[in-house]
Amino acid sequence: MLLTRTPLSRFTSSTLSRQQIRLASTHHRFLIVGGGTAGTTVAAQLQRAFKSEGRALGEGEVAVVDGAEKHHYQPGWTLVGSGLAPLSNMSRPLASLIPQGVKLYKQDVKTFEPENNKVKTSGEDEISYDYLIVAPGLKTSFAAIPGLTEALQDPASKVSTIYKEDSVEKVWRDIQGFEGGGRSSPNPLGSSSALERPRRSCGWYGSPLLGPFSAPSTPALSQWKKDGKREKTDIAFATGGPAMFAVPKYAAALESLRKERNVEGLFNHNLVKIDGKNKKATFAKADGTTVEESYDLLHVTPPQCPPEFIKESPLADAAGWVSVNPSTTQHTKYPNVFSLGDASSMPNSKTAAAITAQAPVLVDNLRALVDGKELKAVYDGYASCPLLTGHNELMLAEFKYGGIPKETFSRFVGSQDKPNALFYYLKKDIFPFAYWNAFVKGIWFGPKAFLRPIAYMKE
Repeated sequence: MLLTRTPLSRFTSSTLSRQQIRLASTHHRFLIVGGGTAGTTVAAQLQRAFKSEGRALGEGEVAVVDGAEKHHYQPGWTLVGSGLAPLSNMSRPLASLIPQGVKLYKQDVKTFEPENNKVKTSGEDEISYDYLIVAPGLKTSFAAIPGLTEALQDPASKVSTIYKEDSVEKVWRDIQGFEGGGRSSPNPLGSSSALERPRRSCGWYGSPLLGPFSAPSTPALSQWKKDGKREKTDIAFATGGPAMFAVPKYAAALESLRKERNVEGLFNHNLVKIDGKNKKATFAKADGTTVEESYDLLHVTPPQCPPEFIKESPLADAAGWVSVNPSTTQHTKYPNVFSLGDASSMPNSKTAAAITAQAPVLVDNLRALVDGKELKAVYDGYASCPLLTGHNELMLAEFKYGGIPKETFSRFVGSQDKPNALFYYLKKDIFPFAYWNAFVKGIWFGPKAFLRPIAYMKE
């Protein structure tokens, strides 16, 4: 429980030093590192779960540590890059999303001391806890590709990415302004390793933004066809993986679309360098050789890594991710530590949809631990990748560990490897609305919508 239960006003300077007061005021029962999708969702679900059992958490028993000013709905950046939504709809002040009664530290975590149940922040504050939830997200490493940072900063470079807030609007401007030409690649760099994380310090892995026919590539095809530019445009999709997608069912469907739409596939091509002035992109191939490709328009998916403060912490596995049991979300060494979202070692596709399935598992298992019970809630690896295949159509890929499809709507609309308009409007209109009005408030559970899966209830 909180160490601040006894009012500090009762102590005098002779009985409690300033350092003791400072430490007493920075202890929390549940400490959450990260105020992104995973962190805000877990904070809200924790409060709701305890309250539903008649043991509501007190003021400050839950705290979130995050120095960001804004909370981004990053799945929406695909919509912005496709000309389907304004960027202004995709972020809100972080403080406005923190549930009432949850304390927000507007700092970043610097180091972890799990043996002592505390963290140190960028402001040199020490915060102690009874239970720790680690959900800081990822580091997107633009600097890992020489020339990429400079190209993104150059408004005339025709290089853009939907992975950077100040570049995402440029994606659609470049698409609209493109007049056709030689080797054009609006989405040349993606990843088909949706279920695998390469064991290296800064590697590729899947996200809903990495599909070859996701935004912004196929809206570009639609736009250029509408504008009469498609026939004079050569398009290539380059990926570091061996196929279009890691889940065989959807990979086959995407490969069929690629061929049907006359898009060149450059497989096992890993982008390693950009020469923005001469419009050249260098790729490393699986055989160890490199190849240089010219472009007129380039969209880049950059490497993504664990944040340094995670990678260098006692919580990390050999690859730098928070080491957790992939079923329970509990840390493999420290039982009072849990993790979910992009920074965890769970080998699932890192999507917001995955968090809808992970969060209730974590909350149920955490409450079981608090009560000295067995951890029975299980995460099966569920994730969803909404893949835009054009304006007014979308392929909704849903799957679990092992690349096994786990489709929500197939019994109503048929196999989900067939794009349709229903999925398009789910992605464009329903998902953003549900995110801001239900998901981050702890009342949205992905395929189950408002019906919370329950694996633990205090007896």
